[in-house]
Amino acid sequence: MDRLIYLSMAGAKATLQRQEVLSHNLANASTNGFRAEMAAFRAVPVRGEGASTRAYALESTLGHDERSGPVQTTGRDLDVALQGRSWLAVQGLDGTEAYTRAGALERDAEGQLVTATGRLVLGEGGPIAVPAGARVEIAGDGTVNAMLGNERPQAIGRLKLVTPETPLQRGEDGLFRSGDGNELDADPAARLVPGALEGSNVNAVETMVAMIAAARQFEQQMKSLQTAEQREQSAARLLSPTAL
Repeated sequence: MDRLIYLSMAGAKATLQRQEVLSHNLANASTNGFRAEMAAFRAVPVRGEGASTRAYALESTLGHDERSGPVQTTGRDLDVALQGRSWLAVQGLDGTEAYTRAGALERDAEGQLVTATGRLVLGEGGPIAVPAGARVEIAGDGTVNAMLGNERPQAIGRLKLVTPETPLQRGEDGLFRSGDGNELDADPAARLVPGALEGSNVNAVETMVAMIAAARQFEQQMKSLQTAEQREQSAARLLSPTAL
């Protein structure tokens, strides 16, 4: 009887975790540069005397969906959409170098380029500061040009663009980092689309359908738990002294 309980309990727990991942993805269906999170589960045997035939589900996170999101032209000077597998280097809250695909850049009070969430954008030579009153133009290779009045554009830096050889890992702050935690080298061949933004690669319809399927699966697993409880009660009544 306890085998059914183990199966139902493990399945219900895994389904709830799957719902959390799907809900998080759906909530970010309109977030620029968002990468859908992917999760999987594997069967793990229960250790202990008398439990060799029992197993439970353990979450095994696969990472994120590497597919690019749709690119929409905005015409805004500080908007950039990364091409291919390239990423933009930024500074995380912990001071380490991290990477993002969200290319809606801003200028902070000190004139430095930052992301829409306030993370400092890194250039190949460090942070990029824009002169006061200057108009910014970003080239396809990441070069940042500043123009004051009728003067000719002057290059003030180049965005650090990287192309990782292995998939990056998402941190709790939503930024991505290399698997070993080391900084990646700038890729001179990386390119971006100026005046455009990459949308989320989450398919809202598919995610909603998956959430409905997961909800129905959870209901079936809870029914299995109820069935196991009913069988246990029936067995207890049959084996009780009063039933003899």
